[in-house]
Amino acid sequence: MSNTSWTDRIVGERMTVDQEFSSQIASSRFSNQQWSLIMTATEFEIEHPDDPDRAQIVADTDKLEQIIPELENVQSGMGAMAGAGGSGAGGSGSSGSGGLVDSIKGALGMGGGANDHAEKREAAERLTQAYADELQSHLESKGRWESVREAAVVTSEDDTEANS
Repeated sequence: MSNTSWTDRIVGERMTVDQEFSSQIASSRFSNQQWSLIMTATEFEIEHPDDPDRAQIVADTDKLEQIIPELENVQSGMGAMAGAGGSGAGGSGSSGSGGLVDSIKGALGMGGGANDHAEKREAAERLTQAYADELQSHLESKGRWESVREAAVVTSEDDTEANS
């Protein structure tokens, strides 16, 4: 078997899931630009790849903390664009976050602070895990899950040997 990572083997499936998942992004508190940033800080792993009954794709969100301030910058920039007569940078959220009012509040120091920061992180974690679940369901429906899971076992074994 090739030493290619299991994630490299599913690029096409990820593109399909990205398209299918776009409606969930649109109904979330995050814009498409924020979601792209979240995804760059997220890695996907297969927990228990050697156990077919327990194996599952999980979102490793340990690096999210580092990009939360940038999410706020993207949101503020979008609010400024909307205030300048733009279309509002679509999908900024059904939860009422984002937009001109929030960017003005932030500029005046009236933003959500630490609590808002924690809420954004939790929302991002939930959304990335929903994406991971969708990705696994897609792989299962296409008959690819077992081969991907097995590739993760090989990758895991290779990593263990390299660290020994």
